[in-house]
Amino acid sequence: MKHIQGAFITGYVTVAVKGNMPELFFQMCMKHEIPVWNIKKTAKDTCEGNVKLQDMKYIKQIKRETDYKISFIDKKGYPFLIKRFIRKKEVLIALIMSLLLIIFLSNIIWEVKITGVPKDIEEKISKQLDSYGIHSGAWTFSLDSASAIQQQLVKDVPELLWVGVHKKGTTFFLEGVEKIIVKEDEVMGPRNLIATKKGVIQTIYVSKGLPKVKVNDYVEPGDVLVSGDISVKDEDEKQEKEDKEKTKDQSELVAAEGDITAKTWYEMNVTIPLEVKHEEVTGNKKKKHYIRIGDFQLPIWGFKQPDYEAIHTDTSENPVYFFKWKLPIKIVESVLSEKRYNKVKRTKEDAIDTGIEQAKKELQLQVGPDAKILTEKVLHETTENGKVKLNLYIAVEENIAKSEPIKNDSKKKK
Repeated sequence: MKHIQGAFITGYVTVAVKGNMPELFFQMCMKHEIPVWNIKKTAKDTCEGNVKLQDMKYIKQIKRETDYKISFIDKKGYPFLIKRFIRKKEVLIALIMSLLLIIFLSNIIWEVKITGVPKDIEEKISKQLDSYGIHSGAWTFSLDSASAIQQQLVKDVPELLWVGVHKKGTTFFLEGVEKIIVKEDEVMGPRNLIATKKGVIQTIYVSKGLPKVKVNDYVEPGDVLVSGDISVKDEDEKQEKEDKEKTKDQSELVAAEGDITAKTWYEMNVTIPLEVKHEEVTGNKKKKHYIRIGDFQLPIWGFKQPDYEAIHTDTSENPVYFFKWKLPIKIVESVLSEKRYNKVKRTKEDAIDTGIEQAKKELQLQVGPDAKILTEKVLHETTENGKVKLNLYIAVEENIAKSEPIKNDSKKKK
């Protein structure tokens, strides 16, 4: 009978049947729909044939109903190979240790590659990665997630606009994009300094040009603060005796330079709740580690559940690699942090103070770090639905000068 496909995977046994007309035994097997192949008669009273391992229990049942003697002369297939292999404990232990060693080495960073940035920034990034524990020989499961590393790098290396982090095999790849600071286009040639906002002049410092305003002057947007048109009168002392004063007008155009600060005003609206609910982490935490295979999760460290009333959970997953291939196994770390909910009630005065500080911070972001907030005044205040609404008037001292080119017709002739 033809060999049954796949029998080597499930395993099969060569059965020897001894008795009067042994071939009848295999006919009985066929009647019971038990596949038998390679049937041959080795002696007058002996027949051999191959039977699947899974059908051996049915063969034994048929044997009990007959007078034939059955013996198993050969066993082949993966089940028997595995069984023989398991019996050799030394080889099995060596294989397991080898696999564990390969997995261990496959999950160590052997190289860190940084691309896309100049050499000086690359050195800065390399130092930061070392401080994070990312270097050759580092254990990948001890590292933060790629997104956390990206955010921290952009924060710690201000020259970076963007950075991409990923691991491929045993190599840690980092691709960065340098931040390009675009300077405001300078006005070339002769220019004036004009006001960008309305305000009262506080300080004047002119390095080039002719000042057109004084301290405490009120200016509107577009007013000339420093002129680049300088007119100089030179007197000819030799002609004083002729009782006629002759003057020579000279006109010169320059690029005006200077810093003009003015007191400006902004109107701000803020809303502050009288009752604030927020959650905070106490600092108490427990770590748990798992091995995850698909949806199955096996705890390997930190079995006890912490007795916190409220828990904030941060979970990070690290895949396990075998050489460059990612296995369907993940090492999961869960950090269980104790948290509590707080309810804070403010008085109306506290809410007003908080609103003023909030408005100042928002305005500081708007006007820039060089501007100085002088005073604030509450124009209007209302309390409704547990909230305090403020309308504020805030005075700021800031640089209001901006360059503007001098037009050809602006040159004055006398």
